[in-house]
Amino acid sequence: MKNLNQQFQSAGLFTLAIRWVIGWTYFSAFWRRLILDNKLIPEEAGYIGEKFNHFLPNALGIKPLIEHLVLNPEQLQIAMVAFTIVEAIVGLFMILGLYTRLMSVGVFFLAMGILLGSGWIGTTCLDEWQIGVLGIASGFALFLTGSGYYSIDNFLLNKYPHLHQSNIFKWLGSGHLPKLISKKTILFGSIFIFSLTLFTNQYFHGGVFGTLHNKSVRPKLELSNLVKKSSEITFEVYRVEGADVYGSFLIGIQLLDDADRILEEWSGKDLAKFPLENISNHYVAKIKPGKHSLIIPLGAKADITLHTDKVESVKTIKLIDISGLEWQLTVN
Repeated sequence: MKNLNQQFQSAGLFTLAIRWVIGWTYFSAFWRRLILDNKLIPEEAGYIGEKFNHFLPNALGIKPLIEHLVLNPEQLQIAMVAFTIVEAIVGLFMILGLYTRLMSVGVFFLAMGILLGSGWIGTTCLDEWQIGVLGIASGFALFLTGSGYYSIDNFLLNKYPHLHQSNIFKWLGSGHLPKLISKKTILFGSIFIFSLTLFTNQYFHGGVFGTLHNKSVRPKLELSNLVKKSSEITFEVYRVEGADVYGSFLIGIQLLDDADRILEEWSGKDLAKFPLENISNHYVAKIKPGKHSLIIPLGAKADITLHTDKVESVKTIKLIDISGLEWQLTVN
């Protein structure tokens, strides 16, 4: 028994750097959101709820949950505060080595949330996907090893020797695991995590076979739900791709006839002064006029209303991005 305890203490020591780094990864989220800068206030720039909204277009499996929250701002704020508190506790306790195995379960599920929600985001590398899969693997490894020397768990085991016999402390804190954790269990767990890694790499990025793609490189807008009235046209704009830290800057909207002739258009200057009452935003990430254009953040969805006396002649609506990208919606 003594040798077994020493083996687990050594294993916990070998993962010390992983425990500290993964702990700071999550605790720092709390630190930068609340201590360095308050990003939990919905009315202020940098609100974490808007960042959460960015995950929505291509999330895997949890899209309905994300959409429910961004459609209900009060619930979203509560969720963001709770999420930040959980990250703070998990991160701090992991750094200290307190209830290490319980915290490793927290790491596992926090990383799973990152992977499923934002694993598709990353402008130059597969940033969020890498953070997610490495967090899941680290959480699994830390659950197996617990924390050895240089941890509060180890201090408690030395001060209260009877904890070595406590299965509850072994499962929640550190120490040698029961024989239930066998080589096969570890193998199957590792196969599951590796399979999840390959699946999500392929699903989000085509990283296993086929054509590699990155949905964070350039903006993409989806246009739909066009409604024509006597003197106005309303349609829905939804930004589903592009960098999460950089908006789509719309510098032109054109109404075209069946010969692609411009019937009416709004330039960048016009869109910079576009009336707010003509924009009906659905989520917390909002489409709004900027200094030189109409800004469309990632994940934003809104109904846009254009007033024109040429409604009956309009056959196509064209949107023009500052990058030169164009999107069209044909009027049936």
